[in-house]
Amino acid sequence: QVQLVESGGGSVQAGGSLRLSCAASSSIVSIYTMGWYRQAPGKQRELVASISRSSNTNYTNSVKGRFTISRDNAKNTMFLQMNSLKPEDTAVYYCNAKLVTSLLRYEYWGQGTQVTVSS
Repeated sequence: QVQLVESGGGSVQAGGSLRLSCAASSSIVSIYTMGWYRQAPGKQRELVASISRSSNTNYTNSVKGRFTISRDNAKNTMFLQMNSLKPEDTAVYYCNAKLVTSLLRYEYWGQGTQVTVSS
């Protein structure tokens, strides 16, 4: 069973930075599409950023130019560097790993880490 463990959340003031980490229990970071999702109170979970097996990255419009997703395959770890944080970035951030083929679907979630941005 694959486990994903997030860390790096916390409380910061607007304009500050945080770096989230997602450590995987097996060597899936280089194989799966890895992503960061977030869920604010009363809102649906949304995709923030993703990085594919071929290192293509994708960001939701609201974080473009502020957040950077990356990974270290050797350490089985994915990161999300968050700069210029805004109060609307406040949410629980979840790490996700997904592998979908025509025959199989594997998907794993971390437990989440809280990010709180104060104005």
